Amino acid sequence: MPNDSIVEVGSDVYLVAGSSTNWVIVKDGGTATLVDTGYPRDRERLLASLAAVGVAPGAVAAVLITHAHNDHIGAAEYLRRTHGTPVLMHEAELAHARREFLHQVSVGQVLANGWRPGVLPWAVHALRAGGTAHIPVIEPQAFPGEGRLDVPGRPLPVLTPGHTDGHCAYHLADAGILITGDALVSGHPTARRRGPQLLPRMFHRDRARALDSLTALEGLDADVLLPGHGPLIGTAVATAVEHARELAAS
Repeated sequence: MPNDSIVEVGSDVYLVAGSSTNWVIVKDGGTATLVDTGYPRDRERLLASLAAVGVAPGAVAAVLITHAHNDHIGAAEYLRRTHGTPVLMHEAELAHARREFLHQVSVGQVLANGWRPGVLPWAVHALRAGGTAHIPVIEPQAFPGEGRLDVPGRPLPVLTPGHTDGHCAYHLADAGILITGDALVSGHPTARRRGPQLLPRMFHRDRARALDSLTALEGLDADVLLPGHGPLIGTAVATAVEHARELAAS
């Protein structure tokens, strides 16, 4: 994959740009925590990114999921099945990951918004990348307890529901980094603006709740934010949240 797709944003913390979605690698020696995994057809990109930073797929200690949309769990089941990698997420997201139901933008919603710039090209890409594939995580696991996780980077899950019911951000407190997933992004092919923002309305299960969840982020101590879509955000969390709220209100 292109070298510029992998950006070291802190000591042994890497933001990787997939075909349309980001994932994060947090290293500790030869092992790592992987946060999200891109679309199903991003698998080779994902494996190449691990190799590029010196981590074998079987050495991934855990996959942490921000939320169980196909563009974030594309290779999670592959890693679990092939290497026994635990796939961890908030308990409210487990049934979603198992595909007991699917909370995702519908074809009807996409067609209704097809007149908006970027929507139809994004939809074509999503279909080609496996956005509608049936790829459940067969045995997802809830976080073992409250507080920081005992995996590389010792991330703290931060529940941020709204985009999905169990969406979580992950705070790397020691590094001053916040992995925001789709709770706060910096761009999207269907969005006209850039900078800290919510995703467009059609992507949220409950947009009002997603807006409320910004409160869970704004008090965290981090000045590098790694979103699920778009480039990194190099500003304090509170500043990013304020900007996202202003855009949401405009």
